Amino acid sequence: MIISRRALLGGAVGGVATAIASPSILRAQAPVAFRVSSSMPADRNAAHFVWFERFQALVKERVGDKVKLDYFANSQLGREADVVQQVVLGSTDIMITGSSIWATSVAEWGMLDLGYVFDSQDHAVKAIDAGLGDALGKLLLERRGAEVLGWGFHFGARNVYTKANVKSLADLKGVKLRVLPAPAFIETFKIMGAVPVPIPFNELYTALQTGVVDGFEHDAASVIANRLYEVTKHCYQTDHLFSPMVAVIGKRGMSKVPAEVKAAFLACAQEATTFQRAEAASRGAGAIQELKGLGISFTPMPKEERAAILQPMSEKLYADFAKQYPPTKALFDMVAKARG
Repeated sequence: MIISRRALLGGAVGGVATAIASPSILRAQAPVAFRVSSSMPADRNAAHFVWFERFQALVKERVGDKVKLDYFANSQLGREADVVQQVVLGSTDIMITGSSIWATSVAEWGMLDLGYVFDSQDHAVKAIDAGLGDALGKLLLERRGAEVLGWGFHFGARNVYTKANVKSLADLKGVKLRVLPAPAFIETFKIMGAVPVPIPFNELYTALQTGVVDGFEHDAASVIANRLYEVTKHCYQTDHLFSPMVAVIGKRGMSKVPAEVKAAFLACAQEATTFQRAEAASRGAGAIQELKGLGISFTPMPKEERAAILQPMSEKLYADFAKQYPPTKALFDMVAKARG
């Protein structure tokens, strides 16, 4: 059978016409791309990346090629405060970060950053799962249209790292410490006697080199992931914060999730959160041992100093915060109940 050249061309044109007439077919074949931001490196010592890596693997396994996750590490998309706005506006889809930076957008979130509000990571987990996380997530959704995909944790407690050796709160007086640009952090370290300096995390290494700051506060694994042990040599183990890590998706980002895979997408986020929490619980102590091997000296905060600092924290900081932001009074009660 001989097929004419004209017939072949007609068939080809007809095929193109069909494709042009059905753009939905082409769109269905292309994955929906999500921009995912983090201020930390793509490193397994980074709490953000541990969550993302697991989430990405689960999405690939259960959702397939319908969703593509593009990870922008090391603040490639801008300062954290700027990325918060990008998530709200929709130019960035998902942000993985410490919960702290969202306090610049929803002030009540700042309660999570008040010094010694949690006794341990277990205490923080219990409080968040007992309703604290849902309540804060509801405020975020109502005011900013963004949703929490999961509450994870950084690796162990946050401590103070300095260039000069600090062995007591008296030694901390006047020390310039980098803190997040969040009021709770700033007020906490004022009470502890330091001089809080709010600068973006991705500028910290250079700030330590140049003397803009004398130290900073963070968890041990983040110190390793960002090589901050190269520019500080001492740790004062204040254990002042068991910092939640949060993955947040904006309204536009959530609208991009194909309806037929939305349940699976959200389930992947929850499973990534469970996995990341287990990693956080086990890796904090290991990171401290690694830092000791890298030349960092550790000085535990004396119990009497911790007890002394707790009184002004609870009587001044917590009470003033609840008075300024009334919705948090019930949330502080949740925290207290979870302690027992």
